[in-house]
Amino acid sequence: MSDLDPQLHVTGAAYQQFADHSRFECVQAAGISVAELLADGLGPVNLETVIKYHRELRAGDAVEVSCSWVWGAGKTYRVEHELIRADGELSATVTHVSGLMDLRTRRLVANPAQEWAKRATDPTLLGAQPSCP
Repeated sequence: MSDLDPQLHVTGAAYQQFADHSRFECVQAAGISVAELLADGLGPVNLETVIKYHRELRAGDAVEVSCSWVWGAGKTYRVEHELIRADGELSATVTHVSGLMDLRTRRLVANPAQEWAKRATDPTLLGAQPSCP
């Protein structure tokens, strides 16, 4: 399997895929259509990804992945994930520094929280306020 190393540990690439999937599920649960976002000329981009390993995740382990959005005042934001094994142990944290790119100008939008929130039916799932300034 490509997501396991020779010791049957889950690879770092798989941890990142778990986080990416969780983030996509969160966006969908918030009511955002990624197809509409792209049609509007906007696309999310990851600028940095950090994985911190705490406890090993091995072949066959079940894992639950959280997704928390952290907004600041600038053009970037963080999305933080915790990967928790079925036994309750924290296996890893995955943190992304992300932005929302205007695909026409190839520049980050000034207020990504506002852009995400106005497209969501439940922006609180993204940690955003329903009426971002």
